Amino acid sequence: MTRPAMPRPTTPLLTVDVVIELLDDPGRIVLIERASPPPGWALPGGFVDIGETVEQAAVREAREETGLVVTLVGLLGVYSDPARDPRGHTVSVVYIGQAHGMPRGGDDARAALAWDPEAPPPLAFDHARILSDYLQRCAAGSKPDLSRR
Repeated sequence: MTRPAMPRPTTPLLTVDVVIELLDDPGRIVLIERASPPPGWALPGGFVDIGETVEQAAVREAREETGLVVTLVGLLGVYSDPARDPRGHTVSVVYIGQAHGMPRGGDDARAALAWDPEAPPPLAFDHARILSDYLQRCAAGSKPDLSRR
């Protein structure tokens, strides 16, 4: 028996973001200066392409925007507040990643720099909340583990 086609629902857009810990500069993370609106500094990330997993999208976006080859080491959380992005409703799957080297801006990032996560510049989107959640996890000594998927 053939099932009828399910109508395509209208849903939020799916994005990824990565808190990149720099192994060559311990205690620092990578932030990008956005080249497109909304302006400001942000975690590296972007939209998930059709045909890729969220993990693949996170690694791809991180490399495109920072030039770094990132290894994902944990899932920080899923952020879905309808007001998190002024361009429209997005849901972001946020990972913790690690990389060697120093970042350089690329793709839609005007710049990519190493920052002290406790003293970031003003951040776009809900990235101040995400960074706060990251710092709380670090202070508690518990980073989510991807191996428990």
